[in-house]
Amino acid sequence: MSPRERRILALGGGGFTAGPRDAALDDLVLELSPRREPRICFLPTASGDPDEQVGRFYATFADRPCHPSHVSLFRLADDPVPLAERILGQDVIYVGGGSMRNLLAIWRAHQLDALLCSAWRRGIALAGLSAGAMCWFAGGITRSGGRPEPIAGLGLLAGSLSVHRSSEPERLPAFRAAVRRGSLPAGWALDDGVGVLFEGRRLARALTARADGRAVHVERRKGEVVETELECERLAAPEPGEPRVVPADVRELRALRYRSALRG
Repeated sequence: MSPRERRILALGGGGFTAGPRDAALDDLVLELSPRREPRICFLPTASGDPDEQVGRFYATFADRPCHPSHVSLFRLADDPVPLAERILGQDVIYVGGGSMRNLLAIWRAHQLDALLCSAWRRGIALAGLSAGAMCWFAGGITRSGGRPEPIAGLGLLAGSLSVHRSSEPERLPAFRAAVRRGSLPAGWALDDGVGVLFEGRRLARALTARADGRAVHVERRKGEVVETELECERLAAPEPGEPRVVPADVRELRALRYRSALRG
């Protein structure tokens, strides 16, 4: 594939927040970039930039061949590097879960929504889980206000997305109803541990790190909602204790960032 091909990986939930059971998804995020040691930046905005989530990100990618960093929009005064420079200097942008409504509002306040769209057009890969997955689509189902309801996204991908299909089953009826009445376009509903990979604006693969992970396409036909299950490619789990080669200088820098993240 072309090094500049536009890619978006949307995860229904899980990933590094779920521990080692989804380790294959964390590896897949790095494979979005053709670089051997990609620069990956985590955006924990949707959960309010919590230290615990940032710490998990660094701990997860500490033994992987990459250069991780994060951007806290709540602490930009402590970051000497301009936001545009930070974002456009990455190979992969990874967005965490939380409140999609808050995520988009804060991004717009910092003009990060437009910056991320520009990053994607330049060939920087985008990834995210839960709210961080739905935000790339025309819309999704949020629980930011309590009950599940449709919400508009950035629209880089024309369809819609609903997450946590089996772990939060109340989302799916709201998704079906939104597609039926046309307030959301046809789209996908994903279990935790399941992802859909888009190359350009085309769905290329559906993948799962879990044996029971499922993905379904939801659309309206003649006024009725029709669901079609996607065939998910099962990702091979890394071998326990499998060594990863990380240069010593990268490991040292990563340790400094990790300790800084935990200190907040």
